[in-house]
Amino acid sequence: MRSQSDSWLILPLLPIFLIGVPPMLLFSLLGFPGIIILGVLLICVGLTERLEANSDFNQQIIVHGYARASERNVQASNLHSAIRFATLVDLAGAGLITVGVLGFYYLG
Repeated sequence: MRSQSDSWLILPLLPIFLIGVPPMLLFSLLGFPGIIILGVLLICVGLTERLEANSDFNQQIIVHGYARASERNVQASNLHSAIRFATLVDLAGAGLITVGVLGFYYLG
């Protein structure tokens, strides 16, 4: 009898591997300054998300003008959820910068 290959079991783990490899390479090649760079990039993503949310909100207000209260509530809710997400990304970036700086000075 021919034995079946077990390599198909590895296929569901491929996305986890592809997501996890860049941070590991960044840390192994650049060390704590790499974590600081990743934190700065996360803060840039958060700021971009916040600016895009404000831009979309302003565009809805300018293009559609006066809207019903329910539509205004939906637009305001979308703006607030995007700003909350951007704040979390900014906090994660600040945390990475803090960890990188502390690691660089204390362990590096």
